[in-house]
Amino acid sequence: MSSLKNKTLFITGASRGIGKAIALRAAQDGANIVIAAKTAEPDPRLPGTIHTAAAEIVAAGGRALPLIVDVRNEDQVSDAVAKAVAEFGGIDILVNNASAISITKTPDTPIKRYDLMMDINVRGTFVCSQACLPHLRKAANAHILTLSPPIAMKPKWFASHTAYTVSKFGMSMMVYGMAEEFREFGIGVNALWPRTLIATAALAVAKQGAGDRGRKPQIMADAAYWILTQNSRSTTGNFFLDETVLRKSGVVDFSSYLVTPGAEPIIDLYVEP
Repeated sequence: MSSLKNKTLFITGASRGIGKAIALRAAQDGANIVIAAKTAEPDPRLPGTIHTAAAEIVAAGGRALPLIVDVRNEDQVSDAVAKAVAEFGGIDILVNNASAISITKTPDTPIKRYDLMMDINVRGTFVCSQACLPHLRKAANAHILTLSPPIAMKPKWFASHTAYTVSKFGMSMMVYGMAEEFREFGIGVNALWPRTLIATAALAVAKQGAGDRGRKPQIMADAAYWILTQNSRSTTGNFFLDETVLRKSGVVDFSSYLVTPGAEPIIDLYVEP
């Protein structure tokens, strides 16, 4: 594959941040984007809604279907998948981007927040993958791309935020399992994670000021684009880092992705310097 033209991407959490960046990159090819996200009304802390994202996607050259979807609700997910298939004729790609974050130690993690991370990150990934599977099996070059880290069972990744790490590694375990389970169907199942912090509104809420020494979401979008245009039968079961992917595709200068020109970006969680 060299283009995503006329491909249908079902992207969770695509109203802002990395999910929207992936959608806009695909839209440049003329892709169909299903914006499966919760935000239909503006939130002062987190700008962007499914409707504003849809307008940007159309302006970029794609087609958009904005749908209110809480990935914790299997009925909403099933309904969204049915609407996507009715609108675009199928689903070629699922991007499991929706995620909840709380960088907190065990005593400081409310059970409500723990449940939110497990339900969105782990359960949501499973629910969306299961719902899209029948349609991905019919696609010519089907992919599932999950935004989760390589699994490294080191104490330092658990010590300060056990619950969050368990939830993100749970997403990665889904990648391990589904890559093998879906291999016979020719579906490529991979994970993508940033080498450095990515400046998103969610990061700004979780850790104020951190984004100033991060990279723009576009770097993840460009890396995702490379993965999603590869042969799904030969590109599966991988845990990609955005920078590694782009170096493989020929990129040598990453300065354009910096939020603050000249700044040294902060290495992200679960990545060794």
